[in-house]
Amino acid sequence: MKLSVREMVLFGLLGGLMFAAKIVVAHLPNIEPVSLFVILIAACFSWKGLYAVYTYVFLEYAVWGFGLWSVCYLYVWLILFCAARLLRNMESRLGWAVLAGGFGLLFGALCALVYWVSGGWAAAVAWWISGIPMDLMHGAGNFVITFALFLPLRKRLMTLRRQYQL
Repeated sequence: MKLSVREMVLFGLLGGLMFAAKIVVAHLPNIEPVSLFVILIAACFSWKGLYAVYTYVFLEYAVWGFGLWSVCYLYVWLILFCAARLLRNMESRLGWAVLAGGFGLLFGALCALVYWVSGGWAAAVAWWISGIPMDLMHGAGNFVITFALFLPLRKRLMTLRRQYQL
């Protein structure tokens, strides 16, 4: 996939914006706008939008370093991106909010796969169960943020896409 200069700039800025937006709300427990951004980028752009997603992942690694959590970032955002690409023509903001909320609820289970590989089933289940309260907040936060912001942000991104012929 070859990127134009415009696409490189746009996807770099979107990846940086995702990271900055997460930092701004970092004081809130498991409330993050990253899921909304991943869904928006997948719905508005082609598979090239993955450059923005992995720019965000790179920034996370650059600032916070590496650990078991960082392995799951390689695939969890890809799963959400693929789900949103499949649903990209959906017009229901409730549908998008359900996708984002469901992803938040499943986030711990998806990340538990890393702990299963590194420590076995007992480690994975213990890690997942201990994180269920955070997953509940994550799911609720994703649902509310996406329900409120998806449609107006999608409209703006689609205008940008048409304006710059991306």
